[in-house]
Amino acid sequence: MNANSDVRLPAVSVIMPVLNEERHLRGAVQAILAQEYAGELEVVIALGPSKDRTDEIAAQLVAETASDPSKRVYTVPNPTGRTPAALNAAIKASRHPIVVRVDGHGMLSPNYIATAVRLLEETGAQNVGGIMHAEGENDWEHAVAAAMTSKIGVGNASFHTGGAAGEAETVYLGVFRREALERQGGYNEEFIRAQDWELNFRIRESGGLIWFSPELRVSYRPRPSVRALAKQYKDYGRWRHVVARYHEGSINLRYLAPPTAVLAIAAGVVLGALVTPLGLLIPGGYLAAIVLGSVPAGKGLSLKARLQIPVALATMHMCWGWGFLTSPKSLAKRVIASRKPAVLASN
Repeated sequence: MNANSDVRLPAVSVIMPVLNEERHLRGAVQAILAQEYAGELEVVIALGPSKDRTDEIAAQLVAETASDPSKRVYTVPNPTGRTPAALNAAIKASRHPIVVRVDGHGMLSPNYIATAVRLLEETGAQNVGGIMHAEGENDWEHAVAAAMTSKIGVGNASFHTGGAAGEAETVYLGVFRREALERQGGYNEEFIRAQDWELNFRIRESGGLIWFSPELRVSYRPRPSVRALAKQYKDYGRWRHVVARYHEGSINLRYLAPPTAVLAIAAGVVLGALVTPLGLLIPGGYLAAIVLGSVPAGKGLSLKARLQIPVALATMHMCWGWGFLTSPKSLAKRVIASRKPAVLASN
């Protein structure tokens, strides 16, 4: 599908949940407005209670696009600051039949929307998505990006490492048919994390197709510090356990690896300190594995970035595992109680 096609392209709404994104918001929106797509486009930014210049930058973007009816930026409030509430507010405020989810630190490739619209038509899917391509802007972020795009970092997750196009359980972000979003009632706002998985689960349960394609690519900016990365991955693990309790049978060995590693390393340290030094072979073996694994992951990076890859890997693994192990049952019970049943298209 190209800009010179005589076929009228569907209008597209891009929705963005935003909180403290002064560093990347303008670039993310400019990447949307510069899309190689001939259809009408609107961007709806859901503004959380940011503590930086995010609101000011968003207001500037609204003013700068006010004179172009085919490419406008709008804002809506999201006083809770929670991602699923922001997404629902933006969906409600948007108008067009195709809805593209983008985060405030995500950069769409130039033909992302055109490719996604084509794939929706070709596959009949309700939602299509592609690769979360992590890219850093300094040595630490380059290290995190290398960890997040390596199999030793994230296993065989297609949306991190790539893979063949095909039916998927879930995808990164997503480009939806509006009818699918409205039929399912939008995102479940109890899912502070993993809301994409839960919505895609309901779409699949209703008979809809979720489609992954490596043609779709979003550049992602990693967290800027060890502390921020640790919180991110602790939350990921915490909410992945909620998902496992919410939907029995959704867990697999890839998800069990980090909590198993946390328990094994803790046991090895205790054994090494209290019983026998042989226990230290467990944490030592893990350390050797991530150091060796970081070598191919860091190809082409600076020495400083390469040296930080094991730190990024350990932070991701240990914090994800700890979040999984400490995820309270009460959280899962609250989420399960809020379960939205899947709605079939015939309904």
